[in-house]
Amino acid sequence: MADATSISFGKFLESVQSAVKSAAAKHPKFKVEVPHAVTVSFLIRGFPIPDGILASVTVGETQAYANEVAGQIAAAHPQVGLAGAAGASGAILSIGRHIIVGIPPAPQALLQIEK
Repeated sequence: MADATSISFGKFLESVQSAVKSAAAKHPKFKVEVPHAVTVSFLIRGFPIPDGILASVTVGETQAYANEVAGQIAAAHPQVGLAGAAGASGAILSIGRHIIVGIPPAPQALLQIEK
C-alpha cells in the first residue's frame, strides 16, 4: 500500500484560488469568484461554475478552463501526482443543473488533507 501524502488544506485552497485567478486571464468568459471552499467527492475536487457563465460557454471552453486550473494545481502540488505524460487534465462533473470543475482524484494516491 502506498504511503499517504499530506497536504495542508490552507495551502491547497490558496493554490486553487491562485489557479482560478490566473485561469480567468486566459479564459475571460470564466469570471468566477475566487472559491473559499472546495468540493471533495470520489469523482472530483472542485468548485461550481455559476449558471450565468455556463449559459455563454461551450463544453470545450469549460474543459479548457478546467485543464488550465488543473495544470496550475498540479504544478503547485507535484507530490499528488496529477500531471501525467500529457500534463494535468481537468475534470468536469455535471449533476442536475450544477457543474463543478476541478481536478480528478489523484490516481492510486492516499491523501490526507490537513487544516
